[in-house]
Amino acid sequence: MENSIAIYGAYGHTGKFITAELQRQGYKLILSGRDYEKLLYLQQQYPDSAIKAADISDSKSLDEAFFGTKVIINCAGPFLDTAEPVIQSALRLGIHYIDLSAEQKAVLDVFEKFSEKAKSNKISVIPAVAFYGGLADLLSTAITKDWDTIDEINVYIGLDSWHPTKGTRLTGDRNHYTRLTVKDSRLQELQPSTPIQWDFKNPIGIKDVVALPLSEIITISRHLKVNSINTFLSQNSLDDLRNAETPEPKPTDEKNRSSQLFCLEVVATKDNTKRTILAQGQDIYAVTAPLVVETVNRMLSGKLKKTGVTTIGEVFDASDFLQSLNEDDITISVIEESKLK
Repeated sequence: MENSIAIYGAYGHTGKFITAELQRQGYKLILSGRDYEKLLYLQQQYPDSAIKAADISDSKSLDEAFFGTKVIINCAGPFLDTAEPVIQSALRLGIHYIDLSAEQKAVLDVFEKFSEKAKSNKISVIPAVAFYGGLADLLSTAITKDWDTIDEINVYIGLDSWHPTKGTRLTGDRNHYTRLTVKDSRLQELQPSTPIQWDFKNPIGIKDVVALPLSEIITISRHLKVNSINTFLSQNSLDDLRNAETPEPKPTDEKNRSSQLFCLEVVATKDNTKRTILAQGQDIYAVTAPLVVETVNRMLSGKLKKTGVTTIGEVFDASDFLQSLNEDDITISVIEESKLK
């Protein structure tokens, strides 16, 4: 069981990317989830793995599935439903926990309910280790590391298209909570606004973007002193998401990635100085896998700065983390700082 990793929801769309990358890096895998038949089917691709069915309504089954592992990776959304029972199991067993939540309320609940318990149990609980949430947190932290306070962080997300998974649609249906942004250094309800245009450069180009804050608002605000944080998503991708006829993503390469292209740009300002950093790549679901696996690698190699509930931007060296990622998965470009006009 040495260095074994439990993946809850391993047969889900993003869970499969994470499972494949962990297997490639030589980890021993415990494949878990609610559907035993799906686990059996997945095990055919990974015959050296173990499968353990478990249900969030059955704490004993969760503990039996995760016992003896080093890290639990929760890939089973909606995280509004799954995060709490899986974290409770992690606390009982003394095991580190990671999830992929884009849901603001789910991430807030984790911080509010488990911060003291995780710290006293000397485990790390890291929500939102994914394209939404964790990536913007890393980028924001990397370009502001020498700033003690920050005037504004704006996150711009451009997708050439968005073919949502069933899990994404289920989460959207479940997540009916008010969206939050940061203004005057505190979380506030998002106010209606009109679309603006943003130039994502090639290959995304100029897109209309709308304010749509996700879990990065929570992760960034937990450890950076920022007066204002906003997230903007390209309108075309939101239209795809809202269209019930948009099909699920289809694999197009040897990594089973879809053809979807993304650009995530973070712009930070302090006084009259502006800094910008870009992350570009292919397939927002697939790119979550290298973020998660690098988090696991750093957890197990003793690079955690603290225990308790935290974020990947806070608990690791953000610049070093980004530099460690393979350019085939994601390309990071830092634009020189400039003076505001």
